[in-house]
Amino acid sequence: MTDTTAMPLFWQVLVAACLVVGSLFALVGAIGMLRFPDFFMRLHAPTKATTLGVGGALVASLLMAWSQGRFGVHELLITLFMFITAPVSANLLAKAALHLRVPSRAAPPAEHPHP
Repeated sequence: MTDTTAMPLFWQVLVAACLVVGSLFALVGAIGMLRFPDFFMRLHAPTKATTLGVGGALVASLLMAWSQGRFGVHELLITLFMFITAPVSANLLAKAALHLRVPSRAAPPAEHPHP
C-alpha cells in the first residue's frame, strides 16, 4: 500500500536544508549572546543571526505547505511580522540603553599620530 501523503524526496531535502541552515544561524546567535561582553554587542547577536535562524524554520514550513499544495499564507504573515518587528524592537532596546547610559566595553579609539 502506498502513502499518498508522503512528500517527494526533493521537497524533503529542501526542507531539511532550510532547517539545518536556520538552526546553524540560531546556534551562532545563541553563542554570540553568551560570549559577547556587553549589552550592545549582545543585542546584535539575536537580532541578526537568530532572526535568520527563525527565518530558515519559516522557509522550511513554507516549503512544506507548498509541497502539500497550500499557498502558506500563515508562514508568509509570520515571516513578515518577524522581519518587521525584530529590527524595531532592537532599535528601541538600544535607544533605551543609551538613555539609561548602560556602560559599553567598546575599545577606546586608537590614537592616530598627527603628521
